[in-house]
Amino acid sequence: MASPAAADPAPTATARAADAERAVLDRSVRRLWGLPGTALGVIAWPPTVGDRLFLGWNYWWQAHLIDCLVDGHLRDPQLWRVRLLGTVARSVRLRNVLGWTNRYYDDMAWLGLALHRAAATGAGPRTGVIDRLTQEMLDAWSDEEGGGIPWRRRDEFKNTPANGPAAILLARRGHLPRAAAIADWLDDRLRDPESGLIWDGLRPGQVEKVVYTYCQGVVLGAEVELTVRTDRDRSRVDRLVDAVNRGLTRGGVLVGHDGGDSGLFTGILARYLALVVTSDPGLPGGRPSPATATAARLLRTSAEAAWANAVDTTDGPLFGPQWDQPARRPVSSRDRIAERDLSVQLSGWMLLEAAAAVERAAGRA
Repeated sequence: MASPAAADPAPTATARAADAERAVLDRSVRRLWGLPGTALGVIAWPPTVGDRLFLGWNYWWQAHLIDCLVDGHLRDPQLWRVRLLGTVARSVRLRNVLGWTNRYYDDMAWLGLALHRAAATGAGPRTGVIDRLTQEMLDAWSDEEGGGIPWRRRDEFKNTPANGPAAILLARRGHLPRAAAIADWLDDRLRDPESGLIWDGLRPGQVEKVVYTYCQGVVLGAEVELTVRTDRDRSRVDRLVDAVNRGLTRGGVLVGHDGGDSGLFTGILARYLALVVTSDPGLPGGRPSPATATAARLLRTSAEAAWANAVDTTDGPLFGPQWDQPARRPVSSRDRIAERDLSVQLSGWMLLEAAAAVERAAGRA
């Protein structure tokens, strides 16, 4: 089938983000257990019976659904979206059964970030819920391995996926000394001195030297939040953007991973590359810094590639996990391909919202 780009040769990033939003909402957002006043993202399309019943539901994927809806609201404020944000947030609490928290600090940090952003639209739960999730991050810190927080409760593994979003949340909630301590710990213990990229995590006496795109994204996010709230300079931001450009691109397009949880990874990097761009005060004369220009270029080229390689469906674009390669259309719920996963589609939507945010920022310059 023709890609969306064939039908619309030059839509704006904003228009493409709107199409991506409609596609995800039409295909994947449904009532939880058929209950009125509920909505969650079904984790696969086409769904199995178990998927439709939300037997699996992926707590942290729903947090990114909320985050993407906030992106959509910033692009095009609408009352229906604010209502949907509140509905999804309440449904997360209902499906989680035991409350707002779980045993994974990365999951809780993501939900805290999403709810904090949703609250600015007037949607979501009471502020006390965000306070609770923020306190979980504060309480998780320990001095073993020089600091940081673990991946999950009663675990010795301390990783970037937990510490990065925790630092972003803590910075946004005003806990700047702890956010800075986490960012410094990440830079000291998990930055590869050769490539400049951020490793996955460490166990006592062992560093997990695996590189994922979202580890770079969350460290960028933490460093940017600290630069706009403290006297910290942007040197770490600039260095990491350069490392991403050199080590995590293919033909100028951000590399992806696969389906499942990894389907979200590169979308998260795109989100925080956009934050690099939109938070940059610029150089004298109104020029962007080299790192900002690089981040904006990576988002534009990645968004172009993802759009050109998407499958055109009656519901809108269907993205693949590798944005520089043609996406595949699943035929049935028996297909075991990454394109079925909500995570992959949220990542594509996230990328297009990031490109739209950069487009808006350029229009204001």
